[in-house]
Amino acid sequence: MSASTEKYTEAQYLEADQYQPETRTGRIANYVDQRVGGTGIVREFGRKIFPDHWTFMFGEVALYSFVILILSGTFLTFWFDPSMASTRYDGSYAPLQGLEMSTAYATALELSFDVRGGLFMRQLHHWAALLFVMAMSIHMLRVFFTGAFRKPRELNWVVGCALLILGLGAGFTGYSLPDEVLSGNGLRIIDGMMKAIPVVGTYMSFFLFGGEFPGGEVIPRLYVLHIMVIPALILVLIAVHLFMVVTHKHTQYPGPGRTERNVVGYPVGPVYAAKAGGFFFIVFGILAVISGTFQINALWNYGPYDPSPVQAGAQPDWYIGPFEGVLRLMPGFLGELPLEFVIPTPWGGNSVATPVLIPMIPIAIMFLVMFIWPWIEAWITGDKKEHHLLDRPRNAPTRTAIGAASVTFYCIMWGMGSNDLIATHFHLSLNDITYWSRVLIFVGPIIAFILTKRICLSLQRKDRETALHGHEAGVIEMLPHGEFREKHTRPSDYELYTLVAFESPAPSGPQPNAKGRITRTEKLRAKLNHWFFQDRVEPVSREEYLEALEHDHHGDGHEGGLEATDRRSIEASH
Repeated sequence: MSASTEKYTEAQYLEADQYQPETRTGRIANYVDQRVGGTGIVREFGRKIFPDHWTFMFGEVALYSFVILILSGTFLTFWFDPSMASTRYDGSYAPLQGLEMSTAYATALELSFDVRGGLFMRQLHHWAALLFVMAMSIHMLRVFFTGAFRKPRELNWVVGCALLILGLGAGFTGYSLPDEVLSGNGLRIIDGMMKAIPVVGTYMSFFLFGGEFPGGEVIPRLYVLHIMVIPALILVLIAVHLFMVVTHKHTQYPGPGRTERNVVGYPVGPVYAAKAGGFFFIVFGILAVISGTFQINALWNYGPYDPSPVQAGAQPDWYIGPFEGVLRLMPGFLGELPLEFVIPTPWGGNSVATPVLIPMIPIAIMFLVMFIWPWIEAWITGDKKEHHLLDRPRNAPTRTAIGAASVTFYCIMWGMGSNDLIATHFHLSLNDITYWSRVLIFVGPIIAFILTKRICLSLQRKDRETALHGHEAGVIEMLPHGEFREKHTRPSDYELYTLVAFESPAPSGPQPNAKGRITRTEKLRAKLNHWFFQDRVEPVSREEYLEALEHDHHGDGHEGGLEATDRRSIEASH
């Protein structure tokens, strides 16, 4: 019975009011509890069960990295001045002394050389940002490949996608704040992308930069976004995300005793809370070691931003790399035909830079499909059921292949964001790398899709063979009648459940609507459904498993048929 439905007598209420703990800590806890109702909160959420699996840790790593970002970022705000006003540097770094620069760059140098612990906190902030986005990305991939986005968690998937984009925005706005050559080059790319938008692009650029690039307002505006707007939105979405996790209960991997209506794991208090607390300090410690030993973003090597130099090797952080890589892949001409043209207007014409606009299209499509994928898959498969048990990626080969193709597409764009460094480090032609990458951006995802789907189906066939015949023991035995055969060991009940307890839907044809008609949309859905499920491996049925066990027992000389333990294993697996 929950706390909201329990009935108490007047005597019980009086007894609770008169209760006085014996210890000082108890009296403090009782004082707080009587004023905030902590007992009910702990009773409600402390008993929530969470499953324990290593893949669930990536979401925790993302959360802990964000906490470390908040702590280290708060320290940095005490000294950093986001001003583009000109000043002359007189700090400890001798090579830049007397050089004119912005106040933002000067205070970033001060944090690095003159503030005790400032360089460590800068690097901790930067490494935590990289880990934050990476952990979110891997967490989203885990959710996608295991089907955790399905009903009733579609909206939580959208929240996760929004968190990922906000993480990218937080990283880019923070990366641009020091106002040195490297971050200035990144801002110049953003300026060019905005100005490529017809008609309104120049106005958008003037608004962001406070005038013609580089302007005088962009650093303060990015600073407001970086420390106030984006973190506030991330905090709100994290709260929404965790609320939905509690409301829907946590997903879990299939196993004996695990159903769509229960959760097998540990309660939040005290087991999971203690483990999560310890894991937070592990993440904190590893980031601290990395930040103290591995240098990152040595901004004193670049100098203050000047629009004239563009140094070779200027690279964005890894998660922004695809946005630059796709720009590098796009040609400016097709043969002798220029891809940039001018739209005649009353004020003299408006230039349309298609070499910049066209690369934005695949990025926009990729993020759009990511947001709406739960509804796309539900429409194709016709699956309207609730799902609280996760899929093994091999048991959903088409979805897994689509994910692998998308990751391949993303990684090719990411790699091309560093095509100049690839050319210089491996002594290759930059043009050859670019030409081959233009082919690979189309061919690579197709190859990845085909290979991944074939691998998933092969793994399913191997699982089927293992469930029916067991594992090869590496022992050759001779039967009484002289036959030699390799001995096999039966999988455990837990492993057997994993191998056979999954659904493999067959393709379904088009379904008529209420008027008995099959629409064109339904025909398209049926074709996609057939493509989604046409290559499939049937899970081992109960009859097949019983037959395999009978064969094994007769081969071993048993006359009494199946033993009771074997029968119980069959019932548990099906």
